[in-house]
Amino acid sequence: MPTLPAPTNAALYSIESASSLGLIIRQARKRQHLTLETLAGLCGISIRFLSELENGRDTCGMGRVLRVLETLGIELLAQPMDSDS
Repeated sequence: MPTLPAPTNAALYSIESASSLGLIIRQARKRQHLTLETLAGLCGISIRFLSELENGRDTCGMGRVLRVLETLGIELLAQPMDSDS
């Protein structure tokens, strides 16, 4: 399974797919020593939804995704891509 570098206070990750977002969420949950069941309960979502989110299912509802990120203390920012690319 791929892993991300250990985060710093200013760590930024490029989210290019549902899978990369799921990986960020899974690693944050594990760093905080939370089980799927515990995090799902804190967020008010089902364990199945959280599992699908961590596994990169791209049809997950954005509102619930944002609730998971907020619970984990992850801020989602959008930035225009460089036009030189």
